[in-house]
Amino acid sequence: MSSPNLHPMLNVAVKAARAAGAIINRAALDVEAVRISQKQVNDFVTEVDHASERVIIETLLTAYPGHGILAEESGTEHGAKDSDYVWIIDPLDGTTNFIHGFPVYCVSIALAVKGKVEQAVVYDPSRNDLFTATKGRGAYMNERRIRVSKRTKLHECLISTGFPFRTGDNFKQYLAIMSDLMPKLAGLRRPGAAALDLAYVAAGFTDGFFETGLSPWDVAAGSLLVTEAGGLIGNFTGEPEFLDQRECLAGAPRIYGQLVPLLSQYSKFAGLDDKMRASDRARAVSASIAPNADASSADIYARSTIAGDDASAADAAPAPAAAPASRKLTRIRRDPAADNAPVPPAEGDAAEH
Repeated sequence: MSSPNLHPMLNVAVKAARAAGAIINRAALDVEAVRISQKQVNDFVTEVDHASERVIIETLLTAYPGHGILAEESGTEHGAKDSDYVWIIDPLDGTTNFIHGFPVYCVSIALAVKGKVEQAVVYDPSRNDLFTATKGRGAYMNERRIRVSKRTKLHECLISTGFPFRTGDNFKQYLAIMSDLMPKLAGLRRPGAAALDLAYVAAGFTDGFFETGLSPWDVAAGSLLVTEAGGLIGNFTGEPEFLDQRECLAGAPRIYGQLVPLLSQYSKFAGLDDKMRASDRARAVSASIAPNADASSADIYARSTIAGDDASAADAAPAPAAAPASRKLTRIRRDPAADNAPVPPAEGDAAEH
């Protein structure tokens, strides 16, 4: 249902988002019947993504046939190619959550005018939560005005993020970031849908968000929600032009200001000295996790999280290794043949369950 208080273009976007949400909710009733394909390792697309995208594009272009489209699944295939008005669409952000029945996913629709986002909708169909924003008119959740949180101390804050999951992602760097941040926070969360993460920052449910590897359709709508709710958004160095940089940091102003110094050294836009410090930090954290491992085996946990069924034998097969002197914080690969032999517990060892 449209609202007379909304901008006409936002009304159309809301209509499109709710139509897509209806498709998603119907499919969620029997998610095991949904056909799934894999775009790349750990990156899935379903028939629901495609059906949702089709209904969004049809709704938008019926109302505005001269507008352009940038969509996750179809790119710029639809709409006008040279329009100043471009709809940026993620028909189902959080597909991996969806196919597992984990109810954290959403529809994200934004309208950019000459490269600047002016309308935004993020719709959570599982909770029927609708986040909307028009540039200069504030941000809303279910027609109620929202603002970013008022917390000013980092140790009181709940921050959301996205863990790396693609081949080639810098796992060691994320471990270093988490090692730097987690002792300073009340909590770090990884919900799995960036557009919804940004909407939650706008609503004050979380105090900040950061992630790398994001595309414009992941962050376009959420970015306007954050700024219209009084927050700040940019890349890890604090620069506001972030939409195409695959690096996003958002938060309440005082918290954003405290996160930038912590994350800036890990930015791809950092200076050479910062990058060297970040590399040293990543190596140190990796070494502390696996002190007896060489450089290649230090990544074995990261590789195990992205290896598919057809992973190479070199990555999948465990390498023989001698048992370390201390079992504390060490992953031990045991010989199955030796499991039947009684082994007296080492003095001081805690029981493992």
